[in-house]
Amino acid sequence: QVQLAESGGGSVQVGGSLRLSCEASGGTFDFENLVVGWFRQASGTGREFVATISGTDYYAEHVKGRFFISRDNAKNTVYLQMNRLRAEDTGVYSCAARPRGRVEYEFWGQGTQVTVSS
Repeated sequence: QVQLAESGGGSVQVGGSLRLSCEASGGTFDFENLVVGWFRQASGTGREFVATISGTDYYAEHVKGRFFISRDNAKNTVYLQMNRLRAEDTGVYSCAARPRGRVEYEFWGQGTQVTVSS
């Protein structure tokens, strides 16, 4: 079983930056073989994909060029650098992980709140 813990959320003004972290722990797992993704959920809406990283990274259209996902396998951690934040980026950001080859994300963190205000 893999536990994921997010950190780095907070309040920031429009145009500002935040860096989120997602640290994996627990059990016996090979972090390098986990695909890790970031998702967000705004109040009253469903969860939406933000970015994912395996060997390469993929982004939702609305964050391309502003958000950057990276990983440090030695620290079992994935980061999401968020720049030029907009009010519509507000929401609870959660990370999730799945073993390579699996389709569904199997492990989820509790989420961290990001609030962008003007």
